[in-house]
Amino acid sequence: MKRQSSGGLYPPRFWPALIIFSLTGQVAWVVENMYFNVFIYKMFHATAGEISLMVAASAVAATLTTIFVGAFSDMVGRRKVFICAGYILWGISILSFALIREDVIRAVFGTGVSVAAVGVTLVIVMDCVMTFFGSTANDACFNAWLTDATARGGRGAAEGVNAMMPLIAILVVFGGFMSFDLERQESWVTIFAVIGGAVLVIGLLGFFLLTETGERKAENQSYWGNIFYGFRPSVVRENPALYLTLAGFVIFNISIQIFMPYLILYYDVSLGMDNYVLVMAPAILLAAVVTVFAGKYYDKAGFLRSVVPALLALMVGYVVLTVFRATVPVFLGSLLMMSGYLSGMAVFGAMIREKIPEGKAGMFQGLRIFAQVLVPGVIGPAIGAAVLRDAAQIVNDDGTMSFVPNVKIFIAALVAAAAVLVFVAAARKAFTQEVSR
Repeated sequence: MKRQSSGGLYPPRFWPALIIFSLTGQVAWVVENMYFNVFIYKMFHATAGEISLMVAASAVAATLTTIFVGAFSDMVGRRKVFICAGYILWGISILSFALIREDVIRAVFGTGVSVAAVGVTLVIVMDCVMTFFGSTANDACFNAWLTDATARGGRGAAEGVNAMMPLIAILVVFGGFMSFDLERQESWVTIFAVIGGAVLVIGLLGFFLLTETGERKAENQSYWGNIFYGFRPSVVRENPALYLTLAGFVIFNISIQIFMPYLILYYDVSLGMDNYVLVMAPAILLAAVVTVFAGKYYDKAGFLRSVVPALLALMVGYVVLTVFRATVPVFLGSLLMMSGYLSGMAVFGAMIREKIPEGKAGMFQGLRIFAQVLVPGVIGPAIGAAVLRDAAQIVNDDGTMSFVPNVKIFIAALVAAAAVLVFVAAARKAFTQEVSR
């Protein structure tokens, strides 16, 4: 299959828009996906089950939002207004987390309430509210905008940049807040204020930076038909490579979600790495570089030849993190794990965008989130919580107990990653036949 280079395909504002909106969105998702877990663990002593519930509830909210809003954006043929307004409201919702603290809870609910129970409940509810705005802006409409904007080719290069942003976002968040004492409520107030404010400002900037890519559709187009379009058996039969890729993507993301909600806690609590940010920063930078090359390699070699190295790197990373606890091997294991994770995201993401029928990008964003967020977000953390069921406990300063994550999360993730490799090998013939058409 002949593939195009990305050079000269895009207008001048495309790359700045991609980088700014992708990075800002991923910074916000890092705060939600990795720091909310730390927030309710340290401030409200959440259990592994409560963390799993929060991730699952957010996954459901993200999927439903992306399905309904993505289809609506296809109907009206507009992406820009949803992206900009969504980012503004997303930022405001993140700012609201600065109010979820002990003094406010006692002032509103009274001194007789359990601060921990109310705090965990409020975080889970507000996480869903925040996810609604974030998924409207990023999952549904920004990703549809990116699919539209890269319709002429070079998707691997664009997806390589897009896929490395979660790691860059981790570096930005870790580096920006590494000096903060996360045991103190004041630190969290500052984190939410800074991130929320940044997302809000980027939403305003988007009105001047983004170029509209959608096209107004026919007046008689059915909204509900758009919503369920990607789930029709006839559409599945017409696009076998797309649905095979989505199936593999589900298992891949289950592997990631088994360990990801507990990763920072593993470094901090289990390994006692006070300097884990300094260890992770170079690993993140190197993995980001690897991800860019993985996206370019996809453009040249295609899906099958680029997905296998990503999976192997991910699996080797899991093994190293399972076996070793010293700083140097943990760094190497983290580098391999993150390189495989982000390269896999780039390869799967590019293949999915390439196989989405032209003009139907919004309709399929819900299906992509179904594979990337909903199923993995429910199953992955539940598996992680299950394998940590008998984890060791530590006593907090206030006498409460908290669990200590262990290497079982990487062992379980390794099994899931191996299943992806087996699936890709089993479906190799179907992929080859479809790509050669």
